[in-house]
Amino acid sequence: MDIHDTTALVTGASRGLGRALAPRLGAAGARVVLVARGEAALADAVTELRATGAHAYGIAADVGDKHAIHRITGEAAALVGPIDLLIHDASTLGPTPLRLLLDTTCEDLAAVLETNLIGPFRLSKVLVGAMALRGRGVVVHVSSDAAVEAYPRWGAYGVSKAALDHLSRTWAAELDGTGVRVLSVDPGEMDTAMHAAAIPDADPATLARPDEIARRIVDMIGDPARAPSGARVQASTWAVRS
Repeated sequence: MDIHDTTALVTGASRGLGRALAPRLGAAGARVVLVARGEAALADAVTELRATGAHAYGIAADVGDKHAIHRITGEAAALVGPIDLLIHDASTLGPTPLRLLLDTTCEDLAAVLETNLIGPFRLSKVLVGAMALRGRGVVVHVSSDAAVEAYPRWGAYGVSKAALDHLSRTWAAELDGTGVRVLSVDPGEMDTAMHAAAIPDADPATLARPDEIARRIVDMIGDPARAPSGARVQASTWAVRS
């Protein structure tokens, strides 16, 4: 997809990777809608992005709340028009310090799934039909190595990301031939507040910068040959085109 003059909706956009993706998309010429729960941080992100000359708008909402989904999509369409690019970045670890599955309540697991899996499903369900009718669109699911590796105490998060990967593959299979491309991207370990909450003792110098991962993801979006629909792509090994 040529990002110039497209519309993009990014969830989890007030911090971390989501906040880094928004200016990358804006610089590429997209009109960007940022979605996040924290109103103050979201407003700061929108202000920073607008200062670069980009068209940016914020919607304060929780993607884990089913009643917010139609408000998000309706407001986004009113602000920028039909969405061409949907990036599911919003995630939650669940309670921290991270817990063993034996110590994880059913309610905590359900809350993680609502944000990390069911919320993305609901948003895609509302938006991808129109993408298919227009014959164009890209959906990106931000995954994790916890989706494929079983780490103790990462159970709820890992389960949600493993399911998200399979959801991404299933969307890709069902949308084959429509012009809608669906990807799952493993960003690797990044220097973010979420990573610090999960692993407080990690050395930030050993972690990837969100802006660098965002640069690679934006490059993936524009490169369907190397990142075809249905692929699970590792950002750590992605070589950005010169």
